[in-house]
Amino acid sequence: MFEWLSTHRADISAVLILLLVAAFVVSIYYGLKDTHQRKNDEVFGDPERTRGGWYWAVTGLSALVLIWFYFSWGMARAYFPNAANELCQVGKIHEAVSPITARLPIGSRYYKSTTLVVRNSAQLDELEASLPEAVFTPAETQLLRNAIGQTRSIIALVSNPAEQDSATATALNGVAADLNGLADTLRGGHDGYQPTAEALAQPRWGVTSTEIPLLPMTARGMLFDTVAMDAAAITDRFQKLRNFPPQAMALIEKTKAEIDALKTNENAVGLSESDNIERTRYIKAVERIFRRLDDGIIFPADALKSVNDSMENLFDAVGDAKGGLNFVDAVFFPGQGVVKSRTLCIEQGSSRWLPKPTDVVAKFAQLANPDVDNGGGYKGTTLLWVKWLPIANVVDFLIPDMLVDMLPGSYGSHHADGSFNPTYKDKILAFAQGEVALGSIPMLDGHIWDSLFRVLVAMGFGVALGVPLGIYMGVSRFFKSFFDPMIELYRPVPPLAWAPLILTIFGIQDDGKIFLLFMVAFAIMVISARTGASGTQLSKIRASHSLGATNRQILRHVILPNALPEILTGVRIAIGVCWGTLVAAEMLAGTTGVGFIENVARTVSDYELIWVTILIMGLLGLMFDLIMRKVIDILIPWRGKG
Repeated sequence: MFEWLSTHRADISAVLILLLVAAFVVSIYYGLKDTHQRKNDEVFGDPERTRGGWYWAVTGLSALVLIWFYFSWGMARAYFPNAANELCQVGKIHEAVSPITARLPIGSRYYKSTTLVVRNSAQLDELEASLPEAVFTPAETQLLRNAIGQTRSIIALVSNPAEQDSATATALNGVAADLNGLADTLRGGHDGYQPTAEALAQPRWGVTSTEIPLLPMTARGMLFDTVAMDAAAITDRFQKLRNFPPQAMALIEKTKAEIDALKTNENAVGLSESDNIERTRYIKAVERIFRRLDDGIIFPADALKSVNDSMENLFDAVGDAKGGLNFVDAVFFPGQGVVKSRTLCIEQGSSRWLPKPTDVVAKFAQLANPDVDNGGGYKGTTLLWVKWLPIANVVDFLIPDMLVDMLPGSYGSHHADGSFNPTYKDKILAFAQGEVALGSIPMLDGHIWDSLFRVLVAMGFGVALGVPLGIYMGVSRFFKSFFDPMIELYRPVPPLAWAPLILTIFGIQDDGKIFLLFMVAFAIMVISARTGASGTQLSKIRASHSLGATNRQILRHVILPNALPEILTGVRIAIGVCWGTLVAAEMLAGTTGVGFIENVARTVSDYELIWVTILIMGLLGLMFDLIMRKVIDILIPWRGKG
């Protein structure tokens, strides 16, 4: 069943997109209708005004997912499933002729020959002006000036149309004619072209790790693929063409001999090491410019005009042959589009880093599969499942060994015959270290649970210790003055600044991450509780005193209820900060957890997996927040109604 869903994910996306569009339209209709009916019954600023509004939530979520489908090319794959394959074949044409376009203004603003002439001439001027005559003999200096001057002459000869070899000009015209022939083939249409059985047997777009099927799966794609193969042959011929005028060849041989003569005596006798280095550097600079000219790829300015015109004609013909695919490419493939890269056709643009929603769901389903042996989970651990946990492991975690050390008596020692009789203290230590079998209980397990466990334990300690301290700091001069500097000293420091130190001390196990999260939650809870306690109205406290209330009763029935809104808001904030800090800590060090998954996915550029972890973190954060909203409504129902 799952395999069928994975194979037909594009069809599922098509249905989902229609449902999302319908939900978007209907929710706007009901939202506007309800707003119109209620506008005379509500006052701006009334907290009750914000209740309900499910239709606007549907509007926002459906709009967000539709945008996701669009920019991830999910809409394109859903409604134009063959478009990417056809654009892949177009990409083959562009790849095939790219060595030609690299030398034409199509690939840049100038002919490559023009760029080389301008750059080399400027560098020759700089070299001639900076010739270090002090490190060369007069004869060597003259050889260098000759080499520079002859290199300029070579540039002039290869740039002169009158000096161009007639055979080369004929060959260039032949390339242009063949390119025009390809354009005519494209304009002839794709009637009579049929994809092969091998091509039709390819997996659908996006189903496997190969993003886009490489072989053409439509008649139009076959046309583009055929033209691409012919274009590759024409490009091979073009790349072998060279411009070597006879006079230029003579100068090239002469200049090469002069440079070789200079290189044989690079280290002159009697010169310092720095002078010899300067000699070698200068000779190599002259030779480097000369080497750019003796490969014969500089042509006269107008020599490639016919090739440039035919290439433009070919690209116009590609656009004509694409037909309606031009509209699909422009509208439904935002970004650079499909690009042919060596043996693959890949998605470029936003879809490169924004996987399609159905692909993310498929990846999540793969991770959620508890069968680790058959590809489920991640790195040998389930995403979220149940395991049987020995109770002894829980006892080992909860009872520190040092408590046993504090008990009276001593641990046992072995006797002369090699036997050992444990004392009561040995038995208690074995119990505290989890060495006593106590049975097992079902317990959640997996990457998600590991992250949740770390946050919940840290939050538990943070609330249990931070709230009482914050309350007393709000009512006691001693507590405030004593603890405030210490809290405020470490609170502004970003949690990740503490992470390397804490992880170094505690290691990469859970205790280090929990302690780091505890530091985050503790400071937030102290500040929240202190703010709530110190904000209690003095009239309420005096009224309590006048009624005979004790300090404990005032603290329990007046100050704590008054601080409760701040405390619960602090819990809500602390959970969010702890969650973000935990993921960063798991990315720094860890072998399990949501942050660990994202860190591994980042190193291998698995964008689908990265988005899965982002959505998991977002959904868990939303779950925490919804729970806290419900808790707030239950514990302080009077908030906002005073």
